[in-house]
Amino acid sequence: MDVLVKSRDTVNKWMERFGVRFGVYKNGTFNEQLFPFDSIPRVIPSDEWAYIEKGLVQRVDALNKFLHDIYHEKKIISDGIIPAEFVYSSKGYMPECEGVSPSKNIYSHISGIDLIQAVNGKWYILEDNLRIPSGASYPMIARTITRKVSPDTFRNNDVADNRNYCVLLKEMMDYVKPNEGISVILTPGRYNSAFFEHSFLAEKTGATLAFPGDLIVEGGFVYYKGLYNSRMKVGSIYRRVSDEYLDPLTFVPDSMLGVPNLMEAYKKGNVAVVNAFGNGVADDKGIYYFVEKMIEYYLGEEPILHNAPTYLPYYKEDYDFILENIGQLVIKDVSEAGGYGVVFGKDLSPEKLEELKQLIIAEPRRWIAQEVIFFKDLEILESGKRVERKADLRAFVVAGEETRVWKSGLTRFSRNPDSFVVNSSQGGGFKDTWVMNR
Repeated sequence: MDVLVKSRDTVNKWMERFGVRFGVYKNGTFNEQLFPFDSIPRVIPSDEWAYIEKGLVQRVDALNKFLHDIYHEKKIISDGIIPAEFVYSSKGYMPECEGVSPSKNIYSHISGIDLIQAVNGKWYILEDNLRIPSGASYPMIARTITRKVSPDTFRNNDVADNRNYCVLLKEMMDYVKPNEGISVILTPGRYNSAFFEHSFLAEKTGATLAFPGDLIVEGGFVYYKGLYNSRMKVGSIYRRVSDEYLDPLTFVPDSMLGVPNLMEAYKKGNVAVVNAFGNGVADDKGIYYFVEKMIEYYLGEEPILHNAPTYLPYYKEDYDFILENIGQLVIKDVSEAGGYGVVFGKDLSPEKLEELKQLIIAEPRRWIAQEVIFFKDLEILESGKRVERKADLRAFVVAGEETRVWKSGLTRFSRNPDSFVVNSSQGGGFKDTWVMNR
């Protein structure tokens, strides 16, 4: 126990020295804070990981096919698998992307898929993050520090090496480049919650860290403005800026974070944007309901990994079930993220339950409901003792020449013994994820 406590405290001190932080805007104020690390790893046996890996590749491949279809032929709509109005009412659907094909027809190059493991050992997909998923840098830097402070940890345990994540990113960015230009990581700046990760990934992949104003479009190509007004052509942009702020001439006109005419260069196929424009329609929490059907429709396969049991008030049977059982369900606002907009019916008073019912009745498209899955607790150290807390796993899937799953991940845990919400923005911590080689 003393060794674990010492290791945890040492890693956290080193992370603080390295500036490993995340930022949160709350009540109009930006606050930076540490993302607390716990030294007891999550351990996943190799055969269990092989099952998870196969299911994740299957899911991301289907989601990429859906994104291409929905902006082109729309067969999944015409064949009655997904209602048209459900797609087009999604806040993530971007009509500006109609008929536009990204380089190599890949939309979600980097997918952050959130999973939970139930107490019976079964894994469920909780959420798909296909726009700008973050968090891979934290387990990488934590393991790097652990190697320094406790060299025997990985000498004595046959754990898959997680240092290849940036190799996967670089190979993917090189693969999707439509020209020999450089790769850049476009950050909105140091006040972004994940700025540490942007700079870390740029260093490790050899990409250039670009700030707003560093990129310009001329003659349909994107250029990076370097020192002394030098200019370098850009082949791929790993953007960490939300879609609507990426091009003020196409989307939000007063955005100071984007690149004017970027959409023009993208439409002409002169630059790859990672992840592609318009992915939000596929990670809408309402569209999540249909992903298992996408797998069957596009791949002709049975889903390997399943969603948590989910109900969509768009359908009358589900609508009636939700209203009758609202006290036993988890209700989620489809437009929220980061652990916000999640309500457990069991925690609400009769008056608040009635208010929630009225919101669902007024805007059924805005909500989904899920059964509460009692997911597996993991041990953490707290006040020198081992205690159990709820934890999830964000797996990272990189789609380039082939779709590959990083043999690691971000295991987040709740520091509140009564909470199922594990997000860093809600005060959670993280631990290393050990995928065993055998």
